[in-house]
Amino acid sequence: MAACALGVTALGFVSSLFMGGLGDWYPSLDKPFFTPPNWLFGPVWTVLYLMMGVALWLVVREGLAPGKLKLAAILFGVQLALNLAWSPVFFGARSAAGGLVVILVLWAAIVATVVAFARVRPLAAWLLAPYLVWVSYATALNGAIVALN
Repeated sequence: MAACALGVTALGFVSSLFMGGLGDWYPSLDKPFFTPPNWLFGPVWTVLYLMMGVALWLVVREGLAPGKLKLAAILFGVQLALNLAWSPVFFGARSAAGGLVVILVLWAAIVATVVAFARVRPLAAWLLAPYLVWVSYATALNGAIVALN
């Protein structure tokens, strides 16, 4: 379990290294009233990545029929890759519009992952629910930033 949880969290940390626009670009953007303080993102994402890793571990350890497990693992990998791509696109490329495209596809990939995980291990799907809620919120925030700028 620790390997999955820490591995997913470590990948999230690596993605945060591409947040070059946070220093000067992001503060200069007009943001909606529901923008959280910057200090909140680190703790929230750390908890979410740990929960994602535990969810992945629950699915992988089931060792069910290769079809279900393979689909769940592929979908998890796709959504994780999209998750990790968002920071370099939004902050690194300083593209709120590009970030919006990535996060919309990410949202759909998370939904597909939740459905696939539910078929293998329902608890794993529930562990992804806060992640889906946070990405839904982040999608609204990203969309508002695009609209305001």
